[in-house]
Formats: sequence, structure tokens, C-alpha cells
Amino acid sequence: MHKGSCLCGDVRFTISGPLRSVIACHCSQCRKMSGHFWASTSAPAKAIEVEGYTYVRWFKASDHACRGFCVNCGSSIFWKKLDQPAGSEEWSVAAGAFETEVPALHHHIYVGDKPSYYEIGDGTPQFEGSD
Repeated sequence: MHKGSCLCGDVRFTISGPLRSVIACHCSQCRKMSGHFWASTSAPAKAIEVEGYTYVRWFKASDHACRGFCVNCGSSIFWKKLDQPAGSEEWSVAAGAFETEVPALHHHIYVGDKPSYYEIGDGTPQFEGSD
């Protein structure tokens, strides 16, 4: 069982079952949304229970994805593709929102979009685009 919340605690989530390894995304949208880069794990939507869902707002960030955040504190918590087949929907969840341990960072994506103010030196694989 994995638990987490937004900064103010109005949105709380519990995920049953395994989580995907953490992936760090350096695309311009993730950087603007998070203030640096977006690190997340993921799980099937049916395994995610959200308390305080009335405080979640979804922002359609592109034709292919939307981002979920807490309307009260602004914490970016969720990301999901819009064109997922029914019954197999998966959500990405901010690694930093968890109160319990998450799997280790596995790799970085969209490093071709990374700005020059930082370097990636953790030794994990890096990909110019998506994995």
C-alpha cells in the first residue's frame, strides 16, 4: 500500500499494488508545471483511490495529456494520457507526493529539452525523447 497527498492534505491518495520505477521528465511542459523537472511513478487508475477528489482539477496540457493538481494548494500530483483504452488507464503520480517509499529513479526522458542551468549526473540512462 502506497500513500501520499498534496501539500495542504486536501487531496490524499492510496495506491494498492506495485508502482513503476520513477522516471524523470525534462520536457518543457513538465519543467513549467513543476518548476524544475517532473519525477513520477505510475499505477493503473483502478488501483488509485483518491480522497478529496473534489479538490482535484484537470488541466488539458496538450491534445494527448492532462495534469491533475490540487485546487487549494496548487500541488501538481497526477498526469495521464487522454487516449488510453478503457479499462487500461494508467496515471503517473508525483514521486515527491508520497509519504511511503517509491521505487528508485530508473531513467530520464526528454533530456534534449533540458535547459543548460543543470546537469544530470546520477548515472541513470538518459533519452533525448520519450523512452
